Amino acid sequence: MAGRMVVGSAALAGLVRPASAPDPAGGHRVLPVRPELTGLLPNRGLRRGSTIAVGGGQTRPSGTTSLLLALLAEASRAGSWCAVVGMPTFGAGAAAEAGIVLDRLALVPQPGPEWPTVVAALIDGVDVVVTAVPSTVSVSASVADRLAARARQRGSVLVPYGRWDGADVTLQVVRGIWQGLGPGRGRLRRREVTISARGRGAAARPREVKVWLPGDELTRVVPGPAAAARSGATRLRVVAGRG
Repeated sequence: MAGRMVVGSAALAGLVRPASAPDPAGGHRVLPVRPELTGLLPNRGLRRGSTIAVGGGQTRPSGTTSLLLALLAEASRAGSWCAVVGMPTFGAGAAAEAGIVLDRLALVPQPGPEWPTVVAALIDGVDVVVTAVPSTVSVSASVADRLAARARQRGSVLVPYGRWDGADVTLQVVRGIWQGLGPGRGRLRRREVTISARGRGAAARPREVKVWLPGDELTRVVPGPAAAARSGATRLRVVAGRG
């Protein structure tokens, strides 16, 4: 099974119509995210109409794509449609392993010079629209403002992947450590990453959490030493929080 590939305006229109059908998630104003990510978001989920940027710059550190997948997984499992625009190397297999339902995933790998038009059309009918911020297209403040305003009007969640001024919340992987290698042997199995959140309004106070990406089939909050001692490392908690 693979995500639905969208090529051409006719295919895009055909996608937006079925995606606009009644949402099994019930049209809730906040779409769910995994528990370990709730502390990074002011509404403890993806609020419809908001803009949640991931990455924060043109150079995206290791672990950012895994963060993006983890951010979408629960909303997709709850019945929401997701679209990914401008990421030709986006892997449907990795998305499925992260918990994203491929039957409700649309991929537009090469939107071309009409990138803003493609994103705007998807916002009209898709619950969560992820778009790589193109390096070859100048994203003016007016274009960014128009897309954000459209998301607010339509109740979609816009997720720019890269630098995006004016986002309600910006999530960024700021540190990462691989685990799994022993002295000269072993396999890389997971990363302990530190994710920062900053934004405006209710998200103006910076926050940080440490999580494993991936971890035991799901993203997990990294356990602190005290929690591990009490529960044999089976209970998990946030170990770092600024503010």
